[in-house]
Amino acid sequence: MHMWKPGINHIEFWVSDLEKSLAFYSGFFETIGWNRLNKTAFSTGTIEIYFKEAKVSRKDTAGPRHICFQAVERSIVDEVYLYLKKQNAEIIRGPIDADNYSQGYYTIDFRDPDRYVLEVAYTPNMEM
Repeated sequence: MHMWKPGINHIEFWVSDLEKSLAFYSGFFETIGWNRLNKTAFSTGTIEIYFKEAKVSRKDTAGPRHICFQAVERSIVDEVYLYLKKQNAEIIRGPIDADNYSQGYYTIDFRDPDRYVLEVAYTPNMEM
């Protein structure tokens, strides 16, 4: 018998151009250590994110301000930065030390092709 813990099972992103988003996210998720489940989904083994093309405008729906992905090592934040530069992605801030959040917090904030705000953070002193 598997002992499940409360948590998020999956997140679905509605995107305007599925192929463009998958091209961006394939490299991104590989950089942060996620696995590809199928053509449109990625997973850590405990949470899944998948993508669907949808013909809705951003004004038709409200959503989260941003999603933060946990980096398991500080160097991953720097690797994400290099990946984003190659993709010509909009970098909002970082990589920067953000000790005002917690000691050792190292982060980068950026936008995906549909302008969702995403963050990758290394948080060695925060308990989840």
